[in-house]
Amino acid sequence: MKFSLDKREKLTILRLEEEKVESLTAPKLKSELVKLSAEGFPNLVLDLSAVKYIDSSGLSALLVGHRVCKENEGLFVITGVNDHVFKLIRISQLDSVFELLPTNEEAVDAIFMNEIEKQLNENSPES
Repeated sequence: MKFSLDKREKLTILRLEEEKVESLTAPKLKSELVKLSAEGFPNLVLDLSAVKYIDSSGLSALLVGHRVCKENEGLFVITGVNDHVFKLIRISQLDSVFELLPTNEEAVDAIFMNEIEKQLNENSPES
């Protein structure tokens, strides 16, 4: 599986460089997402702008990314989703589960806003 990583202070951007996320590539994607989480990156951006096709095993890999981020109180954001991939996500009713944003810049902004909210909640008198 071809991909690039951009590791930053509070997040990692994983950009897939594959046209298909299916039974051959999905297990590798799952293991990479779990590995990044274990390395201490609770916030992940998955850039799917090169992906033209995804199947159920690919959706399963996306759910793994969502789960590991949630377990680490982070945010999993998917960007660059084309119409075909979005339709499958919507048909699977996962559009209400995933945070889907058009660009990596918007994803980074969303993650930093989430981090600020977490800090404010931790420092509030009610906590």
